[in-house]
Amino acid sequence: MTNAFTLAACAEMLWRDKPMQWRVQRLTEMGFQVGLWNWPEHDLAQLEKSGASFSIMNGYLRGRLTDDEGAAELLRTARETAQVGKRLGVARLNLHGTGLGDGGLPVTPVQVVTGAMWLKARDTLARIADLADAEGVTFTLENLNLPVDHPGVPFGRAEDTLALVSAVNHPRLRLNLDLYHAQIGEGNLVELCQRCLPWIGEVQVADVPGRMEPGTGEINYPGIARALHAMGYRGPVGMEAFASGDPEAALEAFRAAFTLPA
Repeated sequence: MTNAFTLAACAEMLWRDKPMQWRVQRLTEMGFQVGLWNWPEHDLAQLEKSGASFSIMNGYLRGRLTDDEGAAELLRTARETAQVGKRLGVARLNLHGTGLGDGGLPVTPVQVVTGAMWLKARDTLARIADLADAEGVTFTLENLNLPVDHPGVPFGRAEDTLALVSAVNHPRLRLNLDLYHAQIGEGNLVELCQRCLPWIGEVQVADVPGRMEPGTGEINYPGIARALHAMGYRGPVGMEAFASGDPEAALEAFRAAFTLPA
């Protein structure tokens, strides 16, 4: 068997009764890189001393892609976050169409995305790419799902995030292709991966329904792992999922799904 991908896991969603420093250490001991959400919630000095490899972290605190005021706030907090990302060695800084609040609901929901919003979003992401160049970091744009977790998020579908990232077409702006969200909103995951392949920075996974580890739902993740490998993807795969039971067993199920025959 061979580990064809770099595997990571979101520390925010596992061992939720344990301190963050403990979770980061345990993930590192198990051979996983670490994903985080919002950095102000954590002790950065402790994270810096942990020795962990951080795969991804939210790349902004507030803001949105769709209007001048939101774009200015997004750029301001993304610039601040880039400094934290460099301090921790975070590989990718993640963005959404708008800031997310309690329960993952959008701070500024949008029911109809206009042409002017599309143009503004592309301009905002081009400015993000310029910021990434200046700071030597990489940003990703994540697709979400509208029916279950994030109603009202603009540019939530993978077809939207792909359109925006490919239009900017900058090496420091990539896709965070979340297959859990894509399965709920779009399906046809292997073909979606193929279309997104030139712009993927990270693939994130959880099963449907329930947002738990691979093997608990309807997605054939071993088949997707084989397809990703066959199409030439060798980048990171992150489990952004809750554990159906023991978190270590969930992580081993994830590892098994993305470990290929030699």
